[in-house]
Amino acid sequence: MTRIAVLRAEGDARAAATPDTVSRMKKLGLDICVEAGAGRRAGFPDAAYEEAGARVTGNALDGADAALVVEPPLGPLPRGLALIGLLDPYGAEERIRGWAESGIDAYAMELAPRITRAQSMDVLSSQANLAGYKAVIDAAHAYGRAFPMMMTAAGTVPPAKVFVMGAGVAGLQAIATARRLGAVVSATDVRFAAKEQVESLGASFVTADIEAMKAMEGEGGYAKEASDDFRKKQAEHVKGHLAKMDVVITTALIPGRPAPKLIMADMLEGMKTGSVVVDLAAPRGGNVEGEREGVTILRPKNILEGLPGEASNLYARNLLSFLTLIFDEEKGALEPEAGDEIVRGVQLTRDGTVVHPQFGGQAERPPEPAAEDGEGA
Repeated sequence: MTRIAVLRAEGDARAAATPDTVSRMKKLGLDICVEAGAGRRAGFPDAAYEEAGARVTGNALDGADAALVVEPPLGPLPRGLALIGLLDPYGAEERIRGWAESGIDAYAMELAPRITRAQSMDVLSSQANLAGYKAVIDAAHAYGRAFPMMMTAAGTVPPAKVFVMGAGVAGLQAIATARRLGAVVSATDVRFAAKEQVESLGASFVTADIEAMKAMEGEGGYAKEASDDFRKKQAEHVKGHLAKMDVVITTALIPGRPAPKLIMADMLEGMKTGSVVVDLAAPRGGNVEGEREGVTILRPKNILEGLPGEASNLYARNLLSFLTLIFDEEKGALEPEAGDEIVRGVQLTRDGTVVHPQFGGQAERPPEPAAEDGEGA
């Protein structure tokens, strides 16, 4: 029987499997071994895993065919293991080569292609949704004032003005959450296609030149490189807009690169005293440059530490969907098809070699994941 190990993360409160996904994996015919304490910080005690049919042990890797993880494991791994999860591959070529040399077949789920078949496995989107929500909740707490407009006998409380920079998955969820809390919301993005999405959520779209944005629109809704003139106009326009804001949430991330700077030091200087900025790109260098007295800047290293249970529920279902794809129930074994678009997109190593071309492999180039806003997400 194929054995799946669920490893405990040392630097993350999330779990790679939940009692619910353990139960579903058991129905597939898999044997599940959970490392003791793997779900404790996410609200899943060892007893809950045992009740779902898993064995809880201090050495879950013993006899395992595959391991589900939240972060790259640090210790030695058994040869022939399939390693599945968030493996943080960018800039980790040496670690990837080490897995190949150790006979590990590694699958980095953050590389899942943005295609319909892979939606249920899209860990970046599932986690970014929660990150966008949590960013607004954290901002509201730090702001220390009400978000909605309130009419009282003692006077009117004005609504908070919230500005979201980046309208990807995290940004759109941030817009929706801020709107639900009663704020007046605006947003910006480099893609003209984002305008309709932003406005459909009840927010206003901020740009210096809408016609120039239309001209920049490329295939598939992606933006072409902006001209220097547009960049300058946009920066000045955003600077003026920031000066009126109470809360700003930045979400811009580019896979494999440092986060782009969206708020420069001079923009920060122009912001209102008492305003709050949440920089969701902080783990990748951040979208915000510098500090400013009187402006609270939150730079969470992992914003989902504050929502470990729900983040684990979504993440574990993503991994279960991938396991379902590569597990052959008739044979009772893991049988990933190397030619499958999803497998090809996430697989880093196979049969002792690095196969992903972004990280030194020679296989046919898989589709690259789209630039994602806000995976803390």
